[in-house]
Amino acid sequence: MMTATLTPAPEKAPRRARASSGASRRRDSGPLERQQSRLFWPFVAPALLVYGLLFLAPIAYAAWTSLYRWDGMGEMEWQGLKNYWILWNDPNFASSIVNTLKILVIGGVITFLCSFLLTLVLREMRAKLFARSVLFFPNLVNAMVFGAVAGFLFSPDGPVNAVLGWVGVETPPKWLGTDNVFTLIMATLIWTATGYYTTIIMAAVDQIPPYLYEAAELEGASAWQRLRHVTIPLAWDVITVCAVLWTVSSVKVFELILLFGGSNAAEPPMQTWTTAVYVYASVFPTGSVPKLGLASAAALVSLVMVGLFTVLLRRLMRRDPIRY
Repeated sequence: MMTATLTPAPEKAPRRARASSGASRRRDSGPLERQQSRLFWPFVAPALLVYGLLFLAPIAYAAWTSLYRWDGMGEMEWQGLKNYWILWNDPNFASSIVNTLKILVIGGVITFLCSFLLTLVLREMRAKLFARSVLFFPNLVNAMVFGAVAGFLFSPDGPVNAVLGWVGVETPPKWLGTDNVFTLIMATLIWTATGYYTTIIMAAVDQIPPYLYEAAELEGASAWQRLRHVTIPLAWDVITVCAVLWTVSSVKVFELILLFGGSNAAEPPMQTWTTAVYVYASVFPTGSVPKLGLASAAALVSLVMVGLFTVLLRRLMRRDPIRY
């Protein structure tokens, strides 16, 4: 019968001994380490000051404003947590959160699947630099161009419906209708983001030594197996950063929804709202009084949501680094 041998844990050193050892380490540290420790705060303090003024102070002001009822001009009326209770019972805000999560999860999965497939193809291409430039080009185009092009292509008398009529489709779908415009918005987001994240992932793939791929080919690994066992593990840190970037950007989707579903005189359909559009509609409502307290509460809820998703994503995607 096998017996397990338990090794007792080493006893902790006395506090005085640990303190003396720490002091000896500080005395033994070289002049370079002491100089770096003295220069730490002088170099970091300006960045922390700018960060506090541009980010932390507005967040604190928004949290304070979310406790009031305020139209931006008159006196502020204390409401406590009533604005958050209004959000909890508002079906439009719930719908905006659902749409934001759709963009985050469904759009993110499709975007990264397309990016991985393009990475698989581009690594074997000779003209991969030109292909990357073509894929990245949609990110250089203003969002208003996408709205104008979509209005031209998917209008009832546009080229898309004309082609469908030639094929034999008598009643084409209403592409820009309320039921289909959000799907069209997600397709545009995926199309523009795929090239962006493919370019970043390919920059990490270029740093992988070629001999690892050669060894995998000699072992008989297919292209998919090389992607799964070589490319993705060695580019995992960059993929994690891309996932965090997508999480943050998905909560800020705003201009495409206004361009596809809104106009100068009307807001986009509520079925297409995200949390960013909800905040905008609360600050600049059509035909009603602005609600800055409610908008601040919605913005804080969005901030907490993206923070939780970012932390959860970092936890799920954490793994030991691979050295080669």
